Amino acid sequence: MKDLDACFRALREPGTPLPSDLFTADTLSRKNESGTSVLHVAAKHGRLREFPAAVVTESRLRQKNDAGYTPLHLAALSGHLTQVPAGLITADSLRVRSNSGFTVLHCAASGGHLAQLPAAQLTPEALRLRNDLGETLLHVAAEHGTLDRIPRSLLTVEALAERTISGETVFHVAAMNGNLTQIPVALTSDEALRTTTSAGDTVFHAAAIAGHLGTLPPASLTRDHLALRSKSGYSVIHAAAETGQLQFIPPQQLTADLLLTKNDHGDTPLHAAAFEGHLDQVPAQLLTPESMNVRNYDGATPRQTAIDRGFQDQLPDELQPGGLQRLKRFLRLKR
Repeated sequence: MKDLDACFRALREPGTPLPSDLFTADTLSRKNESGTSVLHVAAKHGRLREFPAAVVTESRLRQKNDAGYTPLHLAALSGHLTQVPAGLITADSLRVRSNSGFTVLHCAASGGHLAQLPAAQLTPEALRLRNDLGETLLHVAAEHGTLDRIPRSLLTVEALAERTISGETVFHVAAMNGNLTQIPVALTSDEALRTTTSAGDTVFHAAAIAGHLGTLPPASLTRDHLALRSKSGYSVIHAAAETGQLQFIPPQQLTADLLLTKNDHGDTPLHAAAFEGHLDQVPAQLLTPESMNVRNYDGATPRQTAIDRGFQDQLPDELQPGGLQRLKRFLRLKR
């Protein structure tokens, strides 16, 4: 089988018999235009077990394609590390880096296959290996929801506090991806949740911005935490209002003064909720003429924003477009 593309097609089709000339030194050493070899394809599609043990050598498993990925990287991503001959999954082979700094360990974490690694290879040092974005193995696991597959003894406060290039801790990444509940509650301290990135975002911000505020303990959603501001004055309550997460905030914490805090553009959380159509999550008693007519620095009010965006049905009767005269009378009586 001299046609490399034909080799790859055969490997991609489960159950297709593999010709003997696929296992020759000549075929195994060849690569296509992207640097992909027969073993790369076999590792990705779970067919390494069909190769004679003598040809699946450590050197061949370390051959890189143009992206710097070895067959071991692809086996880890696709969940086929168990097909690699015993003794070839070593500490050194697991730490081979792709062009972007991803090790085989990172790939096992992102693919959800950490359980296929030899237990002895999951060490505190291994968990802190970084790719070119500064992400440790724990950051990758937090992103892909595989933190719960790492031995509890390896999840320490220090390891979870490691930062990426942009200052994100493992808590930030877990919160952004809805996986914060995979971190033991005993390690989820107030200090860890208030830690800020280079942009000033706390873990509360990360969860609210990504729509995962509901993964935080309700008791942690206090007024002080909801009022925390990023460097641009963007508070957690602003993010919650924008992404429709106000429903997860304990009702007693949603106060008028909190909903009227302004960011650096003068927008309140009510502006954000009005713009995105989430005013129906605000307690009705807080949608008053005074609060809904607060202006940002461009002069826009939450009431007019809701009308302009087509969400006027979320406004109280007295603030509906047809109720303008009633509103004017109300405001005159208040003077």
